[in-house]
Amino acid sequence: MSFRAAALIGVCLLLAACNKVNQENFSKIRAGMPKAEVERLLGQPTECAGALGFASCTWGEEAKGPFVSIQFGDDKVLIYSGKGLK
Repeated sequence: MSFRAAALIGVCLLLAACNKVNQENFSKIRAGMPKAEVERLLGQPTECAGALGFASCTWGEEAKGPFVSIQFGDDKVLIYSGKGLK
């Protein structure tokens, strides 16, 4: 195996280990938690949409997992769910 291939594999493994969307971080989320605190735990959301003080944000891809969905009201967690978390 060439050095370049070994380095690429190492970087991929490192990035996979650094995924913030995991069971450990998900278990720290609580109703009423500010959105900024959630983003410190999980990173920036993959997608967010909302209006009139409400927002629905997702982290990850539901089909591929891991995936977290959180609904916010006035930038505070209302409802949250996760799928494929390890």
